[in-house]
Amino acid sequence: MNTFRDLLIWQKSMTLVTEIYQFTNSFPKEEIYSLTSQIRRSSISIPSNIAEGYGRDGNNDYLRFLNISISSLFEMQTQLEISFNLKYINEIQFNKINGDSREIERMLSAFIRKIKQRN
Repeated sequence: MNTFRDLLIWQKSMTLVTEIYQFTNSFPKEEIYSLTSQIRRSSISIPSNIAEGYGRDGNNDYLRFLNISISSLFEMQTQLEISFNLKYINEIQFNKINGDSREIERMLSAFIRKIKQRN
């Protein structure tokens, strides 16, 4: 592995960010500074922290950033459910994005366990 870009988990989380941006384009305009902004920022944080942690020295620093990433993922999942409950997204959109985010969650959890075993 040469860079963080080689990590499948980073690639999938980048795709998730794109999906989030695409579906939040249809959110009501009054949400631009609230839910739209929040869900976009939390989704951006996922691959950003994976990348930032990759560039740090030592496993402890890397784990810290991976934990921030998974926390941002949980935040985004919550905002996704709020979006669904408010009917800003339909069930098909919710199921697609939720499924993708759950896959990333499993991958991140496994990656964190693997890094912890190295310590």
